[in-house]
Amino acid sequence: MHEEKSNGSWQTVARQLQQRKRLALRITPAAERAVRSGHPWLFAEGITKQSHNGRSGDLVVIFDRKNRFLAVGLYDPASPIRVRILQQGEAATVDGGWFGERVETAVSHRTPHFNDQTTAYRLIHGENDGLPGLVVDKYDQTFVIKLYTAAWVPHLEPVIGQLEAMNPERIVLRLSRAVQDDHAALHGLRDGQHLLGRPTDAVRFLENGLWFEADVVRGQKTGFFLDQRENRARLEELTAGKSVLNVFAYTGGFSLYAARGGAVRVVSLDLSQPALATAVRNFKLNQHHTNVANAEHELLLGDAFRAMTQLADGRQRFDVVVIDPPAFAKRQSEVAGALSSYGRLARLGVRLLRPGGQLITASCSSRVTATDFFQAVEQGVAAENCILGEVAHTFHAVDHPIGFPEGAYLKCLWARVR
Repeated sequence: MHEEKSNGSWQTVARQLQQRKRLALRITPAAERAVRSGHPWLFAEGITKQSHNGRSGDLVVIFDRKNRFLAVGLYDPASPIRVRILQQGEAATVDGGWFGERVETAVSHRTPHFNDQTTAYRLIHGENDGLPGLVVDKYDQTFVIKLYTAAWVPHLEPVIGQLEAMNPERIVLRLSRAVQDDHAALHGLRDGQHLLGRPTDAVRFLENGLWFEADVVRGQKTGFFLDQRENRARLEELTAGKSVLNVFAYTGGFSLYAARGGAVRVVSLDLSQPALATAVRNFKLNQHHTNVANAEHELLLGDAFRAMTQLADGRQRFDVVVIDPPAFAKRQSEVAGALSSYGRLARLGVRLLRPGGQLITASCSSRVTATDFFQAVEQGVAAENCILGEVAHTFHAVDHPIGFPEGAYLKCLWARVR
């Protein structure tokens, strides 16, 4: 059934861990309040007492100060997030059946929102679906599992089993960088491994009637930024007869929508040559759309800050500038620098706009609040003596629900600059 089993080592260890005695924890009053409020993370400093040494993937039972059941979760000794909460308030038997039901519920919330014109979307959105640290994206008949904690390894089989019931052609495993470094807890699993089906790198899928190609083995995230789907569709409505600069273009998602919307010129700027090569292929896949075929699509390889400065100095101007950078702040200590970078990008963006042009800029850093991000953009624009006429604030696509504060990572500002 599974093409690459690493001699069955991870399945064997998984079964052994499932038979281990559950950890019992007591936690601080502050941590208790957070868990009671529904927060899915218990940090190491919130633990005051532990029954015994735990291994990655052990099930943990958390008790309150009166020795009453509080929650059950997954233990990860390698992460500052020591426990990912699976269920709070009511005791439950967390076993293969429990995991399977959670997967089935998450999937059932997605399918009504999509038709045959969109064959790629998120099936499981981690904490926000009650499965913390686990993401599953569907790219047509390829499913991609991404783990943000190795604690999921002992519990993968029921997840995979439930996904297999949907008859995908293949299932690919992706691991966050932190999980890739946790070698002992992976038991032979590796990033990009095919758990089911014939190995392949690139897969094709439809999004709102546009064809895309994604590298599900080596690409960023799980291969594509599905969370920006609705923002891409919104952009399409704004680009008829316009020139568009797409900064941090990756594989050209915003660029392709802009072209189908009638943009006469689209410039895709990115630091990655392979990503831009995929953008070219994505445009070729959609030449049957007249507007895509007629659009002038230019590639610009380079650092965003440097390239935008050079474009501005060369008096290049656009009607629409889209800025969708990677996460600048992955830890709290990086937030100040991230806000400064967002401001710089906004300032460069307005320098590149024609009078009355539109700036669309996003942040995917969960540690940066929407309020702080929007303020940083406004300050950057003000530094160019421009007035920012905010049109809208947008957030996640429908298949990326928000279930806790840190889950609200994506925010996007749409503005007309005067």
